Amino acid sequence: MVIINPGNPTGQCLSAENLREVLQFCYDENLVLLGDEVYQTNIYQDERPFISSKKVLMDIGPPLSKEVQLVSFHSVSKGYLGECGQRGGYFEMTNIPPE
Repeated sequence: MVIINPGNPTGQCLSAENLREVLQFCYDENLVLLGDEVYQTNIYQDERPFISSKKVLMDIGPPLSKEVQLVSFHSVSKGYLGECGQRGGYFEMTNIPPE
């Protein structure tokens, strides 16, 4: 399953409850969650701040925090400082088996 949080171009962020529901669904259906979080610094509202999928997953605790497979995508070139001409990104894998 793929989620984009925050959305582009609006910067709309998923709530912690939304993320819990998505993570529970991935656990129930044995799905890998791909979380595109490259726009996390591009938030234009204070009412709903950015919360990472990994933070919510770890806050839930076991068994989800030990079993849900999560790949979070991040960027060093999509921020609000005008560095979009540069290219740089990375991903973090959580609970992905080494084989």
